[in-house]
Amino acid sequence: METDAPETWDDTTPSFEIDGGDEFDPYLLSSRIEILAVLRALIEKKAMLAVHLDDRRSFFLTSVIGVAPGELGLIVDVANNEEMNRAALSARNLVLTAVLDKVKVQFRASRLRNIENEGRPAFLVPFPEKLLRLQRREFFRLATSIANPIRLCTTIRHPDLGVRSIDVPLSDISGGGVGLMVTLEQSRLFEKGDTLDECKIVLPTDVLIATLRVRNLFDVTARNGARLIRVGCEYVGLPPVRLTVVQRFITRIERERKARLNGLA
Repeated sequence: METDAPETWDDTTPSFEIDGGDEFDPYLLSSRIEILAVLRALIEKKAMLAVHLDDRRSFFLTSVIGVAPGELGLIVDVANNEEMNRAALSARNLVLTAVLDKVKVQFRASRLRNIENEGRPAFLVPFPEKLLRLQRREFFRLATSIANPIRLCTTIRHPDLGVRSIDVPLSDISGGGVGLMVTLEQSRLFEKGDTLDECKIVLPTDVLIATLRVRNLFDVTARNGARLIRVGCEYVGLPPVRLTVVQRFITRIERERKARLNGLA
């Protein structure tokens, strides 16, 4: 796998719901007590947190450890990649996103601080002034299985790289779109705004045919330190009957997950 970013990447700034204006105002919390309750719930549920750096496409996944003494902020784990840790500490504008009981949680932070927690390195995230709790159902994304990934197959006609057939795993799926996980080399085939026609998404019990539009691309540092690219895509003109296929699949997987947690499966 390559280790250098493609020279053709741009610095496209992804959009975040917390900056979405009036549309998302009803979902914003500004009360310190309410925000603290959400942060404590993230800890209790052991939620994974995506930390986006300087509004660009780089982010890393981490876990929430606790609330700092005096409620000064949130303590999170460092990344496994030292280069990413250095980038995180130098970033001046961060967006942190998690999913808590099917609700998207999102907030901004100005700077991270290096601290020690129980003798191990950690980051201190400043206590947020406002926090987004996005409860609309269509924004819930289901992380797909790593052991048995859902795959997407399609043909891409790139102006410089020609016609390429791809078969890549999904990182997540929702009623609004999917996330693709690709290598650095494969990422050259995707640009923001591209339309991908006749995409075949192979679900365990159905095959979904959809048109997708690329919305964003992010660097991802996996738990093993590997560097991948997440390609975020939205459905284009997905008929209601096909959307029902997606929702039925998400509902079934969530039901099975809850049954396992409750010892019923």
